Amino acid sequence: MPRLVDRYPIIVTSKMRESVDFYLRHLGFAVVFESSWFTLLCAEGETATLAFMTPDHPSAPPGPEIFSGKGMCFELQVEDARAAHDAFKARGLPITYPLTDEPFGQRRFGFFDPSGLWVDVVEQIEPAAGFWDRYMLTK
Repeated sequence: MPRLVDRYPIIVTSKMRESVDFYLRHLGFAVVFESSWFTLLCAEGETATLAFMTPDHPSAPPGPEIFSGKGMCFELQVEDARAAHDAFKARGLPITYPLTDEPFGQRRFGFFDPSGLWVDVVEQIEPAAGFWDRYMLTK
C-alpha cells in the first residue's frame, strides 16, 4: 500500500463559495489552498480535511456529478455536544435536528451546510441498557 499523505472528500457544488464561507465562519476550518474552482479546507489541529469544487472545474475526472445532498453525512465528534450546540446556536447556525440523547449512545444535533451536506455533531454517551444486543453480530 502506498503511503497516503491525506484523505478528504471533495464536494462538487455550485455553492462552493457559500460552503467554504460556512465552514470558515461556523466550524473553525482554515483555507489550505484556494482557486476559483477548488478550495481545500483543514480543521484546527489537522483533525479533518474537506474540499469543495465547482461543477465547471477544468480537471473534470469522470464521475463527479454535482452533489445532491443525499447518501452522505459529515460527522463532527465533540467532547460536549450540549456546549457545542449552545455555541453554534449563539453564532446563528441554522440547527435543523435538535440536541437529542439517542438510545444508541450519542448526544447529537445537526444541520445542513450550503451544499446540502448533512453535518452531524455527536458526543459519545452511554447507550440505553440492552440497546445494542439485537444488532451485534455473533461469531
